[in-house]
Amino acid sequence: MGVGIEEAISWLESHVNLETLDEGRYRIPTLDRISELCDLMANPQCAYPAIHITGTNGKGSVARMVSDLLTSAGLSVGTYTSPDLESLNERLSFRGMKIQSDELAQVLGSLRLLEPLMAEKPSRFEILTAAAFRWFADQAVDVAVIEVGLGGAWDATNIANTSVAVITNIELDHTEILGNSRIEIAREKAGIVKPDSVLILGETDPELMGIFENAAHANGAQLWRKGENFECESNIMAANGRQLDLRVGDEVYSEVFLPLHGAHQGENAVMALAAACAFFGSDGAAGALSYDVVQEGLLQVEVPARLEVISRKPLVIIDGAHNPAGAHCAGAAVDEEFAMAQRRILITGMLKGRDPVSMLEAFGSSSIDIVIACPAPSPRSISVGEIVSAAEALGIESMSTNSVADAVAIGIGIAEPEDLILIAGSMYVAGAARTELLRLPYRLAG
Repeated sequence: MGVGIEEAISWLESHVNLETLDEGRYRIPTLDRISELCDLMANPQCAYPAIHITGTNGKGSVARMVSDLLTSAGLSVGTYTSPDLESLNERLSFRGMKIQSDELAQVLGSLRLLEPLMAEKPSRFEILTAAAFRWFADQAVDVAVIEVGLGGAWDATNIANTSVAVITNIELDHTEILGNSRIEIAREKAGIVKPDSVLILGETDPELMGIFENAAHANGAQLWRKGENFECESNIMAANGRQLDLRVGDEVYSEVFLPLHGAHQGENAVMALAAACAFFGSDGAAGALSYDVVQEGLLQVEVPARLEVISRKPLVIIDGAHNPAGAHCAGAAVDEEFAMAQRRILITGMLKGRDPVSMLEAFGSSSIDIVIACPAPSPRSISVGEIVSAAEALGIESMSTNSVADAVAIGIGIAEPEDLILIAGSMYVAGAARTELLRLPYRLAG
């Protein structure tokens, strides 16, 4: 009899969870544990090529777009993302469908049998990464799209058989682990570039270019730069999404519709398209993906909790923005696409390391009428009082709650039909709120 999902999850949760640690890395960074674990499985990550994605923001959206583009082109695609919003199964998907619980239990059960053979106990994330590598090999994927968990060089995903590396952008985030400057963070993320690969680079800061040029040169990798090798040439708000003109090399895909909100998603889309073209060995001058493939692929993109509209009356939007750069993108999108709302209510919780004042300013503090503060469901949550104090310092009416569920209930209770409720500040808050909002008792208007 195989291991049940409850037993498998219980075993998994007995391992160090890097996503809940308060400070830094809990031991010296190394790829030894993930390498040893995969060695014991005959290195399943080598059975298929990978598109490996890192960056401060946007990597989850890019991962989903790349996966849908490659699927539209006829490939069997496995996708590994993190963190999950509502269930662990979301992290592993094949052909757009998340892994079933019995399959997840089976692959975790096999890893449980291998663990006693290891010199050192792996972390929770290392186990999940190995599980993804194993499951994708079992599914005989044509390609795996792999999102980095944190950083790049020392992330467990960095033993992937990378054909195309994507670096979306570089901002200050997770500085206690990755470094206190954008230069240090760039070096860490540049570590995903592999020999003979293609680097799709969305970051354009000249001060960081040398780092990525050196990484590409050292590995004999091609470097495709945003603005030079690919570009989002037109990015216009449309009904329920964006209308885009995307260029890769000499090929331009005009009036492509993307069913996501926020101008930043247009930038993510062109990086995803460039990655897909690079995977097929095309620079856009010849043999590029057809317009129909690109339009079909982007039309089916769904990215939960990225400016996701849950309700229209009141307008309820969930976003996973969890750092100032992401909060600024969310605030700008609300300004551009949802300015018709009467009042803006922000439901937010944040993790340690965030400055609540900076976050509220990035969300657009001058346009926020009410802040409802809640604790993020994580050991790393900052206190609700810090958020309330920050709101008061900015002259915003605020209130505190004991949970995400309470905050959602209060927000829905005080909102008028023409108001807007934005729920953001942490992926943990976004996930908990999404679960709560999709429950029947609220009966929100679609």
